Amino acid sequence: MSLQIRPAEAGDAATIVRLIRDLADYERLLHEVRITEADLTAALFCETPRVFCDIARWNGEPVGLALWFYTFSTFVGRHGIWLEDLFVEPDKRGLGIGKALLTGLAERCVAEGLGRLEWSVLDWNAPSIAFYESLGARPMSDWTTYRLADDALASVGRKGV
Repeated sequence: MSLQIRPAEAGDAATIVRLIRDLADYERLLHEVRITEADLTAALFCETPRVFCDIARWNGEPVGLALWFYTFSTFVGRHGIWLEDLFVEPDKRGLGIGKALLTGLAERCVAEGLGRLEWSVLDWNAPSIAFYESLGARPMSDWTTYRLADDALASVGRKGV
């Protein structure tokens, strides 16, 4: 059995969208997915991408991804990585694929002198929480994530015009 992790390529767009949809289905959020292959291609494979993706292949078949982007911490004074999505197909979990994807990002952080690797996890997702904590990750329990989206984002965004 072989595992390969590599940066996504333009020909991976359909696979990445499928994996994002599989993740959303697992997280009970499939109704929120609007991304298309064209959206993804424009974001990941443009001249100056602001988001990146690593693909995990098991025996040549794509089975997981890590989709991420750079952040900046004013407290640390350095950039970091925000892991937007980490997903491994359910029947391939327990093979070290998720750990390899996270390890690759942690190695990137160390090599580039970044200060943090951060992500969110749904409160009910006990298997993922246990996995992350087994790696030494700790929840930021004092912080609550807020989001402006859809009509609220449009409303706030128009007020400045």
